[in-house]
Amino acid sequence: QWYQRRVRKQWYQRRVREFQPFQHYFKRINLSREMVSPLVKPRIVKKRTKKFTRHQSDRYAKLSKSSWRKPKGIDSRVRRRFKGQYLMPSIVYGSDKNTRHMMPDGFLKFVVHNVAELELLLMHIKRYAAEIAADVSARKRKQIVERAQQLNIKVTNWQAKLRSEEDN
Repeated sequence: QWYQRRVRKQWYQRRVREFQPFQHYFKRINLSREMVSPLVKPRIVKKRTKKFTRHQSDRYAKLSKSSWRKPKGIDSRVRRRFKGQYLMPSIVYGSDKNTRHMMPDGFLKFVVHNVAELELLLMHIKRYAAEIAADVSARKRKQIVERAQQLNIKVTNWQAKLRSEEDN
């Protein structure tokens, strides 16, 4: 037991040391680490977490395992759903309607391109988290993050282009 406590303590100290170089990003934007929490956080149950394997992807190297294609052959064992063959995607594997598209923290994503779109979330800060679109510039991104902090809206990728700008 004492050994486990020591290992856990060392792991924690290592994590703190790794995190310290990025402390100034939090101070600069003045982001509190405890942002908004979701109104309800249901338990997300996935019926299937594994990717569906493409038929004959084990036979040919040129076929990637994860790129699913529906088998179309007239004699295909997979298409006819024979026992012991690869499973095919179907509506059976769909997620629960209440937790579909939900992130592990309990929020739903809402892609934001500018500050005006961010203000649409004002009435829904306990349900939706903003995600800044990939094509938004670093300057606009900083404005969006600052406005989100004023409105107390969670932003999932607030640090995205901030670091590269700081390095230059």
